Amino acid sequence: TIARSLRLNEDLAEATALGHDLGHTPFGHAGEHVLNGLCPWGFKHNEHGIRVVDQLEGDPDWGLNLTQEVKDGILNHVWAGKARTLEGRIVRIADRTAYINHDIEDAIRGRILSPEQLPKTAVKVLGITSRERINTMITDIIAASRDREDILMSSEIAGATDELHRFMFENVYIDSSAKTEENKAKKIVGELYRHFLENPADLPEYNRTLLDKLDTDRVICDYIAGMTDRFAIKEFERLYIPLNWGY
Repeated sequence: TIARSLRLNEDLAEATALGHDLGHTPFGHAGEHVLNGLCPWGFKHNEHGIRVVDQLEGDPDWGLNLTQEVKDGILNHVWAGKARTLEGRIVRIADRTAYINHDIEDAIRGRILSPEQLPKTAVKVLGITSRERINTMITDIIAASRDREDILMSSEIAGATDELHRFMFENVYIDSSAKTEENKAKKIVGELYRHFLENPADLPEYNRTLLDKLDTDRVICDYIAGMTDRFAIKEFERLYIPLNWGY
């Protein structure tokens, strides 16, 4: 929507959007934090995303053969980055717009928050419902970015968005029952990493064939980073939870 309204390259924006989170670990940023502490070279999901599209998927020599513009957008979609293309910058700001509103909805659905707790000044500016807030943000991004060499929000909408972001950090991301679940997720990722480091023979056959070519840490990191939440839990159960003996 934003790319079309600003008459930019919709295919480039879509390709970047589809690929921007390919490097994410199971359990999102919680899993990323664990791998960053365990992998000798660290771990950042945006950088791993480039490894996925260049080396882990597609042709052995060319990967997915994406353009440099798409890969630049994937690498720089994080808030600290700045893509070279306007299409890449759209993905960066749209990602933040989407996840903060989805996180609010998830927190309300999980009864961690009630709608009445949201900061009133931000709600007054952006809207009461998730749909209203997303529509306000997108409309503002289009208006503020038109005929500009950047993709941005107006100061009013950016300020209200920042207020929501601070509220979520203080009430959900850092201090809530969601934090307990995050600690469980970190435990799973950490235990999987340590287990495979001590027992590489337990890796799947394909991953074991890579041990002659790559460092063990690299093989394990790639394997875990490619898991879904559900598969990581299943692997943890396979390795650590005994079968029901029928007693």
